[in-house]
Amino acid sequence: MTAMAPSRAGPDLSFLLDHASHALRTRMAAALAEIGLTARMHCVLVHALEEERTQIQLAEIGDMDKTTMVVTVDALEKAGLAERRPSARDRRARIIAVTEAGARIAARSQEIVDRVHEEALAALPTKEREVFLRAMNRLIEGHLAGPAKSPQPVRRARQRAQ
Repeated sequence: MTAMAPSRAGPDLSFLLDHASHALRTRMAAALAEIGLTARMHCVLVHALEEERTQIQLAEIGDMDKTTMVVTVDALEKAGLAERRPSARDRRARIIAVTEAGARIAARSQEIVDRVHEEALAALPTKEREVFLRAMNRLIEGHLAGPAKSPQPVRRARQRAQ
């Protein structure tokens, strides 16, 4: 006798969100690779341009660990897009300063990111886009605002190409 699989009460939300996230990340990675950037590099450049920020602050914004952040900033420095400098506010701290070339590439990368997002949303009729975005924002500001505390931490999927 074979056991019966339990029936689902509704759609597999975990699968839907994971699949959509993975597909969007791979499209983003491919589009940004055309100008020699990764999504992490784009994130660092854009947020470092907004205001004076340290590596630690940028790592928190980009949800990166220290090692990943160091590797990302090293790559940006090697490409001449950013550099580590002493902070004007705290001489003990070092900030990530975006070079002129970095600012130009950040503008291009933001256009790419906006295009990839628009292409993804174009699969929905305009009215459904607005509802979808409101619903997603409500989820991430409410019930899914942060991870649940767990005795065994859940590993987050990371893109390997970065």
